[in-house]
Formats: sequence, C-alpha cells, structure tokens
Amino acid sequence: MSPNTVLMITCGKKALGWRTLTACTTRLNGLMKAAEMLIENYWLVPMSQNGFGEVESMPSFIGVDIGTTGSKVLLIDDGGKIIDREVVEYSLHTPKPGWSEQNPEDWWMAVKKAIKCIVAKARIDSSCIEGIGLTGQMHGLVMLDEELEVIRPAILWNDQRTAAEAEFLNKEFGKKIIEITGSIVHTGFTAPKILWVRNNEPEKLRKMKKFMLPKDYVGFKLTGNISTDVNDASGTSLFDVRKRKWSDELISELDLSWEIFPEVLESPDIRGELSSEIAKELGLRPGLPVVAGAGDQGAAGVGAGAVSEGVVSVNIGTSGVVFTGSNEYRFDPEGRLHAFCHASPSKWHLMGVMLSAGGSLRWFRDSLGHLEKAAASLINEDPYDLLVKEADNVPLGSEGLIFLPYLSGERTPHADPYARGVFFGLSLKHGKGHLVRAILEGVAFGLMNSLELMINVGIEPRELRILGGGSRSLLWRRIVADVFGLKVYLLEVDEGSSYGAAILAAVGAGLYSGVEKAVDSVVKTRDPINPDEKAHETYRRYYELYNRLYQALKPGFKELANLP
Repeated sequence: MSPNTVLMITCGKKALGWRTLTACTTRLNGLMKAAEMLIENYWLVPMSQNGFGEVESMPSFIGVDIGTTGSKVLLIDDGGKIIDREVVEYSLHTPKPGWSEQNPEDWWMAVKKAIKCIVAKARIDSSCIEGIGLTGQMHGLVMLDEELEVIRPAILWNDQRTAAEAEFLNKEFGKKIIEITGSIVHTGFTAPKILWVRNNEPEKLRKMKKFMLPKDYVGFKLTGNISTDVNDASGTSLFDVRKRKWSDELISELDLSWEIFPEVLESPDIRGELSSEIAKELGLRPGLPVVAGAGDQGAAGVGAGAVSEGVVSVNIGTSGVVFTGSNEYRFDPEGRLHAFCHASPSKWHLMGVMLSAGGSLRWFRDSLGHLEKAAASLINEDPYDLLVKEADNVPLGSEGLIFLPYLSGERTPHADPYARGVFFGLSLKHGKGHLVRAILEGVAFGLMNSLELMINVGIEPRELRILGGGSRSLLWRRIVADVFGLKVYLLEVDEGSSYGAAILAAVGAGLYSGVEKAVDSVVKTRDPINPDEKAHETYRRYYELYNRLYQALKPGFKELANLP
C-alpha cells in the first residue's frame, strides 16, 4: 500500500472518509488494525478517481449470471465499461451417479451476497443503477408448490437421469419435435425432466403449481413475479420456437397442465420491479426494473455482438460453442443444431456445441504435460503457453497427424455419446508439439462442423468473434481463421453471459431502443486476424479427411463401449 492510498469504510449508505495516508508506519498500522477489526461487518472500498470522498453519478446496469459453480454479478456503465464484478460459489450435488442437482436457495443467497458486495465496493451512487438483467444455466427444472415454495432440489442441465424420457419424446414426435422446438430432445432439457418426475416422483408433480428455469427463480425472488423469456423457454423442448410461445400441440399430447407454465416475455422486456424489502436489503432503490433476460448462451451471444445475421461467435472454453443470429426461423432438419429464439426480439439464433474443445487441451496438459507444468511453475508462466510454443514450431497439418476431439462423446453434429478421442496418423517423426498442434486443429475442425451446418440452412457468415480461454492463444486464433476462412476478432470485453445480461438491462431500462442498437454501441472488437487463403485450402483437405474418419470409426466406437 502506497503512502497515497486512500481508504473508505462504508456501512449501509453512510461513508466515513480518511485523509490521505502519510508514510507514517505507526499510523498506517493502526488504521489497518482498525480495518481488520471491522472486516466482518464493513467493506474496504477504493475511492473515486474524481477526488477524496466523491462518489460518481453515472447510469449503470447489473448483469446477473446463475452459473453451475457460482453466480456472477457484473456492473457496467452506460458505455459498456466494466465497473466491477463479483462471483460467489456454491455446491453441486450428485445424489446418484449421473444426477446433478442444486438448491435454488443457494443461487439466491449467492446473488444477494454478490450484489451487496458490488454495491459496497462500486465507486458510484447506487441510486444511479438503472436496471438488472438476468441470465444463467439453461434447461434446469425448478418446481414450486401452491405457496410458491421449492418442492425439491433443481434438476440441472447436465443431469443424465432422463435418457428414457428423452428417447420417448424423440420417438413419439419424430421430426415434428425438431420443427417445433428447433432441436432434438436432449437428456438435459426440461421436458424429459418433467416426465421423469411424473414417472418417478408423481406426488411431487401433483404438488407443482409452477415450474421455472434457474435464472427465473432469482427473478421471482427479486420481483415476486413468475415469468421467463423466449430464449430460455426455447431450451425446454416444450416451446414453439417459430411462434415464440408455448407449444399447444406438445403440451396437449403430453397431458400437462397449462397452469404450471410461466408467462413468456421477450428478453429485454421488464419482468417486474425490485421489491421495497429486497431493495433495502441489497442497498438498491426500490422499483428498479428487472428485465426478463436470456439463457446463458443467448446472453453470451448478445455480449459478443452476435445478433446481426452473419456475425458468428466462437467460444472455446471447456466445451466449444458456435453461435450466430438469424433474421428468420431456420432449423437443421436432423436437429443437429439448436435453433432457438434470440434474446433480440423478432430474431432467432443457431448454435452448435462440441463437448471437448478447450477440455481436450486441458486433458493433454494434465495427462502428458507434466514437464511443462513443472517448468511453468519455476519461471512463473502458464503451462498452456509452453505447450502452444512447442506447437507453433510444427507445420500446418501437424505433418499428417489428425486429432478427433471426442473425449466425452460429441453433441454437434453427431449426437454420439460413444465417440472417443483419436490421434490418426501417428508416426516416429511426431513429437509433443505435433500432438498439441493436432489438438488445436482438431478442435477447429469440430467447431467448423457447426458452422457448416449453419451455412447449409442459409447463413452467410462474414466475420467471427472468438472468446473464452482458448482465445488467449494467438496460434489457436490463427488456426481458427484459416480453417473457417473468416476474419477473426477478439472482443474488447470478454465477460460472456453476464455482460449480455447487463446490456439487456440497459435496453429494458430505455437507454437503447433495441438490442442491436445497444450491441452496435457497446460491443467492440480488436486484433483482427485475416485468414491465409493457401492455408485455408490446405485445411479443407484435412477437414474432409477428418469428417470421413468419424464415419469410418463410428461402428467401432459403439463396439468398444460394449467390450469388457
């Protein structure tokens, strides 16, 4: 702490300012001890840059993201600049193998804690916060009874108990369910969860007055109103995506009660106002508008600026997501893409998901990168950087080595839980750098599968925006540009879903006339990479072989799964 450090202790809405600290060690120690004594009940906050004790007055907006491992709260100003962020973690429960549950109250407690922290730390007047936007994990089932109390733990998107119910829905409705809902039914979606409860816990289904999705439970706690949005509802397998409303046909055929379904809003619509009681607890003004929001991927699409048709975002995290907006309802007839309502009214989006994108490189680091991990700790570098440096010395195509990134099976385009990872073409000339580069290229090929499906239904991509942990690698960005044949940009702000939720809050509060206007004003790109035409043509040949390899190996994958 420098002699010019300024401290401020806040308690509720009151603030006590101290003069600029001098270099006097005795006084500094005394102040720090006082701060330590108060740390349980007070927040230590940096002062405004505008002067001692001043608090900036600027319109600002909160984005809340209900994640699987924790809830994130982001605060942005009216120009999209990040003011502050806070993450509060919670537990994931697996009562049986393949099951995944959480207590909705844990989400609510985490959000309250994070918002309180943001309000206490932010260098702005909290009365200038003008809206709250919501996003979060999709597909989860939250069940409320007549008293609007939670009946059972929420069943999450990654829960696998509903295999039989998902298979029933796909067989029962066939191609019709793809046309109506924009996708085949996956085990993680909401409809098979409701059927599982009916088949296995019928007394709980009889008690259910309303069901909702994870972020909507937090919206209910903030406002007292029960509603969802068209984007999140699209992931339930009960929503007519073309018509942007619950499906009369599916609900009738499944003999579900209409009263359990929440009202559906467009993503920037206001779902309700912050109640006086909650506003007082959080340190916010009552009546603050809370917008409907969107599912995590829909909000991430807004945060990346992938709203206008032709702008594609690629998120390389543990999994990989290819996402683009569409001006009309387009769907893949085989259901290999998710075709959902976009968070921008009157628009839709297409999305493909691969299961082991950055996760493939993480597997290699943890399993075969021990030397790099040890060296990185000694020189204070990231082991990923050391691995990628080795790959950067390897020619395009990894000298005839191809990697199939199916370490956890695959979703798009194969929907094959039996698929497994493969290094094809290994020879004595291949070393660790070849293996790493083959992983980077194989992931890019897997992502290209999704873009190709989008092109097949009429999307004409013109630029690509890359985000997630994999975007930090210049080599990986170059490979994606060359495989896709598109100019690739980084984002000035790479905050994902919470950033999109905050932008939606700004639209709902009236700062912008629409989502596209907001995105054009707020979302900025940087560091473009142009594709190399010759490299793109070479990669096309590798890509064609990559696709043939899966088809050739597909029967063997399933046979392998049945071996002892």
